[in-house]
Amino acid sequence: MNEKVRRTVIAAMFAALICVATLLIQIPTVTKGYVNLGDCFVLIAGWICGANWGFAAAAIGSALADVIAGYAIFAPATFLIKGIMALIAVFAAKAFASHAAVGRIFSAVCAELFMAFGYFVFEWIFITGNIVSAAVGIPENLIQGGVGVLAAVAIMTALERTRAAEMLRFK
Repeated sequence: MNEKVRRTVIAAMFAALICVATLLIQIPTVTKGYVNLGDCFVLIAGWICGANWGFAAAAIGSALADVIAGYAIFAPATFLIKGIMALIAVFAAKAFASHAAVGRIFSAVCAELFMAFGYFVFEWIFITGNIVSAAVGIPENLIQGGVGVLAAVAIMTALERTRAAEMLRFK
C-alpha cells in the first residue's frame, strides 16, 4: 500500500477513535463538561502517528466530538488544545528515547497539564471573562488528564506487547 494512503487511513482511524471515545463514555462534571476517554487516544495518536498526522487526528477527532455533543463553542479551542497535546506527546516522548516508558508517562503528564491550562485560559478569556470562574474547571480537567494518562499508558503498553504499535507506527 502507498505510504501516504496508509498514513491517511491510520490518522483518520485515530480521529474517528478519538471522537467515539470522547462521546461514548461521558461522566458529567459540575461545570457542565464531562470526563471521557478521548484524551488517551489523543496521546496515542501522537505517539503512533507523529507530529503532523497526530496533530491532525487529535484536533479533528476532538473538535468533531465537541460539535456532535453540543459543545460547539469549545470546538475551536479544542482543535488547538488537543492538537498541541499530540505534539507535546510526540516531542516530550522523543526527549526520553532511551527510556520509552518514562518518556511516555512524562509526555502524557505534560500534555494533560497543557490541556488543563489551555481550557482555563480559553474559558477565562472567551467564556467567562473571570479568572476565578475559569479556575473552577481546573480540577475537573486535571481529573480528565489523569484518566487520559493512565488509560493511554496502559493501552500503549498493550499495543507494544502485541506488536500492534509497530504495525501502526509511521515510518
